[in-house]
Amino acid sequence: MIHFERFTLPNGLTVLFHKDVTTPLAVINTLYDVGARDESEEKTGFAHLFEHLMFGGSVNIPDFDAPLQLAGGESNAFTSNDITNYYNVLPAANIDTALWLESDRMLSLAFTPKSLEVQRNVVIEEFKQRYLNQPYGDVWLELRPLAFHTHPYKWCTIGKEISHIEEATMEDVKAFFGAHYHPANAILCIAGNFELEEIREKVTKWFGDIPEKLKPARILPAEPEQTEFREKIIERNVPTDAFYYAFKMAERRSDGYYFSDILSDCLGRDKSSRLYIALKKEQKLVSEIGAYISGDLDNGLLIISGKLNPGVTFDMLDKALWEALDELKKSPMEESELNRLMIKIRTAREFQEQGLLNRAMNLCYFELLGDANGINEEHLIYQAIQPAHLQESAIHLFRKENCSLLKVKSMTND
Repeated sequence: MIHFERFTLPNGLTVLFHKDVTTPLAVINTLYDVGARDESEEKTGFAHLFEHLMFGGSVNIPDFDAPLQLAGGESNAFTSNDITNYYNVLPAANIDTALWLESDRMLSLAFTPKSLEVQRNVVIEEFKQRYLNQPYGDVWLELRPLAFHTHPYKWCTIGKEISHIEEATMEDVKAFFGAHYHPANAILCIAGNFELEEIREKVTKWFGDIPEKLKPARILPAEPEQTEFREKIIERNVPTDAFYYAFKMAERRSDGYYFSDILSDCLGRDKSSRLYIALKKEQKLVSEIGAYISGDLDNGLLIISGKLNPGVTFDMLDKALWEALDELKKSPMEESELNRLMIKIRTAREFQEQGLLNRAMNLCYFELLGDANGINEEHLIYQAIQPAHLQESAIHLFRKENCSLLKVKSMTND
């Protein structure tokens, strides 16, 4: 059970406080309700660019990291298609330093040509290094637009193409900041050995004067139901042939999300999973295989991916894979198998929640989902799942017409 308190400032900032008497550290986690799905298709990569710009200094503080490091702290951030999350970890005695820094960049980020140019170049270099110049690096650049034709999940957080970042203007970034970086669009979690009133006073002191703004309306184009099997083959200079089967799955707030989560674990979580045993150990078709879900807030993807062994064709793999999927559709999972999966899920969750930072981030995320207390109740959803639910979900999920398949063919194998 993760205990927390919640309060909201008059300007709309939602604040969560999690008391932990066992640690000398404090965590300040700020989740902004903005991700790549909130971008214009003609100007992608802005949410990720802002993750970098937010460390470029504010009007009052030219270097975000320097004061934090002097206070014994560290910071980082990440962007997804749904959210942008910033966090600071530092000695509890120096919490005001982090609150000062976070509030100042929320209020008055520095929009200097130098900062924009520096961070633009950093992001462009990251695009090249991670997505263009790395084996299998462009898989998601190819797979997303194959699976999604309408919803903004069809592009990656890095953006659709480098030119969108290269051509970003000062007016573009100021408009993006003004729309999304303000109290009403943020969730702040503070974790550490403090008292609620102490935190309330500090947050009010540092964030209370930031002007109120309206939370932006989010009206995204819905992805139509997929009605045909999609396949794309790309040739790349990679060591071996690879495959990526993407199945459309339910959105984060639905029961279907949890069914897909368990099915992905059943198929490819580890060496005891069905696909690992059948396709790697027994049939020796693949050198590696796994299954996972994208975890998106809107309708996402269940991915089955891996690499072929030498001499194995895509057709051989495809036949064996669909046979394994059909087994999940034909008969309900044994209770013993479901129990093993549930133990692994529960163990992984408990291990993760040992960390103060993870607790703070998860509290913010569940608050975004609708209620931070969902972090304490989610296990009840898993406990209620029966084999029949999973069989029904598998029948709906693992259909050819619900699948988008990307094949990466090695040029060295020709």
